[in-house]
Amino acid sequence: PATGRAITEPSQDMVLGLYYLTRDAKEVPETPRVFRRVHEIEAALDRGLINLHTQIVVRTDEDANDSTLAQRLAAAGVPAVNGRRSLETTAGRVIFNEALPAGYRFVNVQVGKNAMPVGSVVEEIANSFTRKQVAEALDAIKDLGFRFASQSGTSIGFDDIVTSPQKAEIMDRYEKDAEKVELNFRRGVVIDEERRQNQIDIWTRANRELGDVCYKALDAQTDNPIRMMVDSGARGNRTQILQITAMKGLVVNSRGELEHRPAKSSFREGLTSWEYFVSLHGTRKGLADTALRTADSGYLTRRLVDVAQELIIKEHDCGTTRGLVLDHVAADTAAQRAFLETKLWGRVLAADVTLSDGTVFPAGHLVSVDDVETLRDDAAVTSVRVRSTLVCEAEHGVCATCYGMSLATHKLVEAGEAVGVIAAQSIGEPGTQLTMRTFHSGGVSGRDITHGLPRVNELFEARTPKGAAAVSKNDGTVQIERPEGAAANARWRVSIVSRPDDKGEVHVQEESLPARTLIVKDGDTVEAGQPLNRGPLDPKTLMELRGTRETQRYLVEEMQAVYRDQGVSIHDKHIELVVRQMTDMIQVVEKHRSPFLPQELVEARVFNAANDTLASVEGSSAAATALATLKDFEKKNFAGLTEAVTAALREQLVIEHSLRQRLAETHGNSEAHKRPRLA
Repeated sequence: PATGRAITEPSQDMVLGLYYLTRDAKEVPETPRVFRRVHEIEAALDRGLINLHTQIVVRTDEDANDSTLAQRLAAAGVPAVNGRRSLETTAGRVIFNEALPAGYRFVNVQVGKNAMPVGSVVEEIANSFTRKQVAEALDAIKDLGFRFASQSGTSIGFDDIVTSPQKAEIMDRYEKDAEKVELNFRRGVVIDEERRQNQIDIWTRANRELGDVCYKALDAQTDNPIRMMVDSGARGNRTQILQITAMKGLVVNSRGELEHRPAKSSFREGLTSWEYFVSLHGTRKGLADTALRTADSGYLTRRLVDVAQELIIKEHDCGTTRGLVLDHVAADTAAQRAFLETKLWGRVLAADVTLSDGTVFPAGHLVSVDDVETLRDDAAVTSVRVRSTLVCEAEHGVCATCYGMSLATHKLVEAGEAVGVIAAQSIGEPGTQLTMRTFHSGGVSGRDITHGLPRVNELFEARTPKGAAAVSKNDGTVQIERPEGAAANARWRVSIVSRPDDKGEVHVQEESLPARTLIVKDGDTVEAGQPLNRGPLDPKTLMELRGTRETQRYLVEEMQAVYRDQGVSIHDKHIELVVRQMTDMIQVVEKHRSPFLPQELVEARVFNAANDTLASVEGSSAAATALATLKDFEKKNFAGLTEAVTAALREQLVIEHSLRQRLAETHGNSEAHKRPRLA
């Protein structure tokens, strides 16, 4: 439900076995043997005539019903020549394909993370075959994976850790650069903060260059078991391998800051006593955070359920004419990723989309995976307007059309679906995954998720972030004043001179900002709400200056950035539901003569209606802040719970009092009957 992707897929040992089984041909005979049936290939393997990685030719009749192999080649689009289909492949790949359902295309590439992930094969099967066939295929893939992981005999030896003879030369070169920075610091040319930052930059570059060299040496050895494990996606990643082969790199100290001197040794060489001692802090911190952040993640999930539990699909279509514009509908590039699988897939179009060939996707069309690819690859399409729960006008809950596809069924969501709770779970559950992943980081910088979960909490609570960027409060022109003889990292005075208002008055906003973080230049024209320097934005300020829509977009993108950094995929629609609640509920600041209480959390729709009535009758209106947080919802729900409990207790007391009265009356009547009558 979180991503719409298949959850059950092979991993670890199974992936390694499949990677080994489907490797490229290692033996290429001058005249490859030709086979028509799978049992012929199995017989040749048993007799030792070929091995798993010998290049062979499979040749079948044009008639796809001739055999399962013929069906697979036909589904893969292998052309028929003179009534036969031929394909060069390996025996291992034929065996792998036999585990897949009959009629599924022949997979003639190595199955692994970098070629064709086995998860994508499972996903295609899940979308095209019955549940029974999918279950059988998964079982067969599992058996093959374990069998050939054992048969491959993959293990790790000390000599498998490939290093580069260029390490000494690279380290000496960067050491000289670091010494120059140290010398400049002693001479007073740079301050301590600059020295630290410069040295961190130098050793980050050194780590990257050395890593590239070592990884290239490892990549050249296709039979290397460490390379096989990483390349297949079975275990480990580039960062971990480079710690073993190149250098441990920059580490985090006990305060969570980067040490400006790296651990230059690799695990293969062995750490010095200083390197071991310094890297201990980060390692222990990572282990402690695993436990603490897991608890935080669970608490986040509970609060998200508090916020979103009332969001249920109540109607088919609210009839809104508004929509959300998705820009950059294009293929991914090295510079920019579009993330269309979490933005566009499963949405309902809010406006017609016309393709280059004249084909029209009408408004109301549910966007499938194939549609996403079509829109992405069409030159005429650069942006698409879609329905979103952020603009849904349903009076209660949300409508099915604004929500779109249920990611659990790949069909339009049904009425009654508790989409709010699903959204809360979809956001909260990966929070636990993120915290668990700290375990493998060993405290090395750049992999520590301690910044991740607190950042998600910070956004949901709409707190002013540390190091928040300054923003322009008015439209105007930038004027920058640099103090005489100021260091490179000194603070410069930045002024925003606004355009004259209706009265001809000019407003000047002054900020003192670190020169290194500035993203505007002297003479630039800026708009209200535009950041002046690098850093996260304050959601409350953004809401005040740019409005609801910009704030919603910022919150969704920033939350996604945290999860994407860790390789976790969540569909935008889940985050949008929570953000909708945050921007749809407002807190009363001044009640005036309205029916609300101070600090009460009220739906924007109800508040605006009451304000309109108040304005028309008395000419006054209540005031409110327009961004609610998880804490506000918690207070509201707790207050509601207290009221409910109090009402229940009151009712119980009334019932008990009533029962006592009846018992007393009954007892009184019975006593009266027992008394003797006087003559």
